[in-house]
Amino acid sequence: MPPRESPETRSMTLVDIPLVSRLAEKGVLLDSEMIYTRDAQGPNGGLFSNLLLPQRGYHTLLTRADKQQVVGQFRMRTDQPTAQMVYIAPGLEDDEDNTAWLHVLDAIVREAGKHNAHTLTAEVSEESTLFETMRNAGFAVYARQQIWRWVAGDAPLPTVQIELTEQTEADALGIQSLFTNTVPKLVQQIALPSAEMSGMVYRKNERVEAHIALSEGKHGVYIIPHIHPDSSLEATAIFIAVLHRLSRTKPVYVCVRRHQDWLASALERLEFEPGMRQAVLVRHITAGVRHANFAPIYNELGAQPVKQPTKPLKHNILEPM
Repeated sequence: MPPRESPETRSMTLVDIPLVSRLAEKGVLLDSEMIYTRDAQGPNGGLFSNLLLPQRGYHTLLTRADKQQVVGQFRMRTDQPTAQMVYIAPGLEDDEDNTAWLHVLDAIVREAGKHNAHTLTAEVSEESTLFETMRNAGFAVYARQQIWRWVAGDAPLPTVQIELTEQTEADALGIQSLFTNTVPKLVQQIALPSAEMSGMVYRKNERVEAHIALSEGKHGVYIIPHIHPDSSLEATAIFIAVLHRLSRTKPVYVCVRRHQDWLASALERLEFEPGMRQAVLVRHITAGVRHANFAPIYNELGAQPVKQPTKPLKHNILEPM
């Protein structure tokens, strides 16, 4: 049996475009915002238009291991020290050797760390083979979510008038308070929408009771809602108000995370259709360790008198329990 070649991983170059384009046709998207707003795998979609755009925060790496060739891409968020996995291609089949996938994931973690990312996130179906491979690569499940779909058409007429306003800098503290009070602490570090998404707020009694983050693309509108439980009765009216502000020709996708699954009843009343269930995976990136340089200091300290203990020492402190 011939010896296996050591895996090789490097950044993508111009000569790799034909290969990466072929691989991407069978890729797995790991960025829900891109999945539901762009024709990401079409000829003008996100996978192809961002292949060589590190200046826009997109980075593409290619791994070769024996006969396997795997490409992975991530993007840096402009507002937080967080990197988001965009895709990995090709997808991983059941019982397939995942060596190349593990190596490209490890390389992406290192590359994201070089760009000062503290975490790397990905949104993936728990039923996929890739989910288990990413768990083996050190990713942990931080949240679970489901995508709800509303087909294009006329929005229902509101029964209660809800006023939504465009998010401004003056809303920042109110939005932060809403997140702090409604999002589990573990999830808060990955729950904030990206700065690229626009936002709307709903205020009641001078307090931000709901924040709607949205991203609109050629093929759909992707929404991440955060609604305070105190305003649960207004949830349906809030979604109706959102729909009336959007194009009637595009489908709308709402991402509902597990801690707000009570929003499902409001979406069902509006005839949203339940769709894909995903896990939000997070890999923490260890910062470079600096080794302290311990210079001799005993000459500077001089002799110090030893203070006698005021109480007898207990000799059984470290005895086994």
